[in-house]
Amino acid sequence: MDKNTLIGIVLMGLLLFGFTFYQNKQYQKQAAYQAQLDSIAAVDRFRADSIAAVEAASRDTSTSIAVQDGTVEAVNIYKDSLLEAAHSGEGEVVTLSNDKFEVAFTTKGAQPYSARIKDYKTYGGDDLYLFKPGASQLGIKVYAGEMVNTADFNFSVVEKTDTSLVMRLPFSGGGYIEQRYSIREGEYLVSNALAFVGMENVIPKNVFSIDMDYNMTIPRMEKGFKNESQYSKLDYYFSGEKKPSDIGKSRSTSKRVDTKVSWFAFQQQFFSAIFRAPKEYSSAEFDIKFFPEDDPEQNLMTCQAGMRVDFQPGQMESVIPFEYYFGPNHYKTLKSYDNKFERIIPLGGSVVGIFTKYVIIPIFDFLRKFISNFGIIILIMTLLIKLVVLPFAYKSYSSSAKMQAIKPEIDKLSAKYPKQEDAMKKQQAQMDLYKRAGISPMGGCLPMLLQFPILWAMFRFFPASIELRQQPFLWAEDLSAYDSIINFGTRVPLLGDHISLFALLMAISMFFYSKLTTASQPGADDPQMASMRFMSVWMMPVMMYFICNSLSSGLSYYYLLSNLITMFETWVIKKWFVHPEEIQAKLKATEGKKQPKSKWQQRLEEAQKMQAQMQREQAKKNGRR
Repeated sequence: MDKNTLIGIVLMGLLLFGFTFYQNKQYQKQAAYQAQLDSIAAVDRFRADSIAAVEAASRDTSTSIAVQDGTVEAVNIYKDSLLEAAHSGEGEVVTLSNDKFEVAFTTKGAQPYSARIKDYKTYGGDDLYLFKPGASQLGIKVYAGEMVNTADFNFSVVEKTDTSLVMRLPFSGGGYIEQRYSIREGEYLVSNALAFVGMENVIPKNVFSIDMDYNMTIPRMEKGFKNESQYSKLDYYFSGEKKPSDIGKSRSTSKRVDTKVSWFAFQQQFFSAIFRAPKEYSSAEFDIKFFPEDDPEQNLMTCQAGMRVDFQPGQMESVIPFEYYFGPNHYKTLKSYDNKFERIIPLGGSVVGIFTKYVIIPIFDFLRKFISNFGIIILIMTLLIKLVVLPFAYKSYSSSAKMQAIKPEIDKLSAKYPKQEDAMKKQQAQMDLYKRAGISPMGGCLPMLLQFPILWAMFRFFPASIELRQQPFLWAEDLSAYDSIINFGTRVPLLGDHISLFALLMAISMFFYSKLTTASQPGADDPQMASMRFMSVWMMPVMMYFICNSLSSGLSYYYLLSNLITMFETWVIKKWFVHPEEIQAKLKATEGKKQPKSKWQQRLEEAQKMQAQMQREQAKKNGRR
């Protein structure tokens, strides 16, 4: 491994450190902003609670009024007698089911009550509920002579089949609010039609919008809380955009959106509840709060969305369509709905995302048709990727091998130019030596940079790949989560509460690879090179271990395989493709002969001359003082 290769590794390390530092700064800014929002929200809640208390006191069914003859009678909450009756009615649960999921609805509010995803289990082996019974609430607020919130009323079931359900809330002034739900075989989608029938004389002509409040508590489903919460968030999508925006990712926060929103999603690491309005929501307020890891109910987060929807008054029947997706974050499944749902899966940016979607996922899906063991699939996929990038990697490995072959000559130059003021002469002599030996100065760095998008694509793919969820391999019981061989029972700073064996083996393989490639590297006496070697041999493996210890064991396994294959490729190239004696003979044959300078070398020398000129001018100025 030459100097440029090490520079590439250092740059990778700095990028990771920089990303962590940036995320920490953003978190601090968000925390300050959230504190301000919480203060404002506290005042708003106090004001709302005060108003609600007054209204409740005047409308409470337990409130009585005295009559002149000494009798008392209860005060109705609603002026509409049918609403009053529906308000006191008890709800019942009705279930729709197909081969993919089972969705229960409650007549109290005519809303989803629970959603169980079939063919999936929680980490503990229980039935997987995206939201458990009673953990979701949908309320539709509309002014119909008085404020009506559908969540407060018991609807009547007027039609029920295995795949469809119709519920109504009648008004004594005529008309009704109707909720129609239907599902289809082979899909995770619930089609919903909110209808206002015969309400043209009940809802005033100046009512042009309705408000919808969604509240959902999503339970924990995976092994590692840190990893699960890190990949859980609230997404919202604007029509025409390339990807959705999001809030959350293990941090409680809020967001107000004053423009039209096509859909939003309450996203757990591997499963999501997506709410879409084909006619779009006109505005939105989002809120997400994460529960602590030791929550006794084992809940992950609570998501809230306050949406406003345009309404056309004065019509005999006004129907507003909606769609709900309750299912897995599976790329092809989400993409099949053609609404950009698949963009909630974190597969990387434009370049990395393209590689993931059109290379990694197709290879992965193809191998799954023939191989059931996901550890073997990752091994084959790693070999295929290494084979494809071998032409780029070969330049890096051969450059490193050639650098080691000319190490004696580099050491001679170091002895010839030991002084700091001779650094420019030493560098020019090294460049001449590289030219005579046929070594490209950028031969080690550029191939490493070209491979970086692949490494990052894998870093994004494995933790988000539902295919790896609960798939065992060797000692790992779940390739989508960490493989803990030692559990501490308490959290250790930076390390967590466990030791992941695949992450440890990955770090060890990285250490030995760096150790082998830097053992005979030129510039042994250079303090700068010594610092870079320390970074490559010690800091990078340790840093990568801390990063991967709580991440997907499949990711650590891939990095381990990649390091082992890289060491093997390096050994093969040094053994059969790079011959030190030929390089030494080439150096002797060109010794004393003037070599043509490349454009890059010419620019480097010009820059060095300008630097030297500036140093001389600065020295003169200092001497005059």
